[in-house]
Amino acid sequence: MKKYRVLCLTDHDKHSKENSIYAIASAMAIHPQCKEIVVASRSADINSSFFYHNNFEKICGLTVGSDFNYDDAKKDLHEKTHEVKPSDFDIIFLRIPRPITDDFLNALELKFNSKCFVNKPSGIITCSSKAVLLNFQDVCPPIKLCHSINEIMAFSETQDIVLKPLREYGGKGIVRIKNKVVNDGNQNVDIQEYLTGIESTITQDGLLAMKYLENVSQGDKRLIVVGGKVLASSLRLPSEDSWLCNVALGGTSVSAEADKDELEIIERINPFLNKEGILIYGVDTLVDDSGKRTLSEINALSIGGFPQAQKQTGQPIIKMTIDKIFNYADVHYQ
Repeated sequence: MKKYRVLCLTDHDKHSKENSIYAIASAMAIHPQCKEIVVASRSADINSSFFYHNNFEKICGLTVGSDFNYDDAKKDLHEKTHEVKPSDFDIIFLRIPRPITDDFLNALELKFNSKCFVNKPSGIITCSSKAVLLNFQDVCPPIKLCHSINEIMAFSETQDIVLKPLREYGGKGIVRIKNKVVNDGNQNVDIQEYLTGIESTITQDGLLAMKYLENVSQGDKRLIVVGGKVLASSLRLPSEDSWLCNVALGGTSVSAEADKDELEIIERINPFLNKEGILIYGVDTLVDDSGKRTLSEINALSIGGFPQAQKQTGQPIIKMTIDKIFNYADVHYQ
């Protein structure tokens, strides 16, 4: 049985007590295939050269054990770290929240291209763009990547739509266009006024237009997927009189089960994601006009909810995740 040294990159000042890294890292530390796990934070000033200037020769981190926890880490990841060489580690476990630049991710992968990444930086870049859904139009609502106001107007003539910035997250920047009126979840805006105001973003970056599904009231389901297997799912319901299901924007979340249609979606998309080096990801689904669950989003950066899912399901979600990480490393180093 091969043992691995794991370097986990995170940003602990942005964490809440519920962040998954504490449950995962503390359990990983006592796993029989873990030789050592070091957690290094972007929030520690001493690591600014690594995270902001792509100087990857060294980093300061905390060797963690089974007692690793949020309360102690707040201080320890600033004050009790020691210098290590990232090149000495076998697995680089990325748990860095946004914002994170493509330049950093590309440089990190170039520097450590022989290492086992969870997830692979280039794959994160690909899958962090909403445009990745264009590869799976057979399991998505009608979608179109728009680079002009005219394209958006034409697409909205045939159906009500939502517009999604390609690289925002947490529901930020999403608007609905219904009967030529733009709604951001709080207020209505004239469509021409709104689109003219963001025209530079439309032309330079593009926006993903997606058919608006009236069954949004039935909730947005998040599936946690590791190695192609759905380990847990939760249903996020919009607040009353809202079309936005994001919990950060007022929705609520309850435990749920993946249905047959969702399992087929995972079978459809996982080969692509696996090829991109994405082991751990989240999938969001909505109910389409026929009552069938359909793909609405893929998330591949720092997916959370593991301890909560373990508590809700009674299943050893965290151990299953760690086992899959080390199995993934075994295959990588064959």
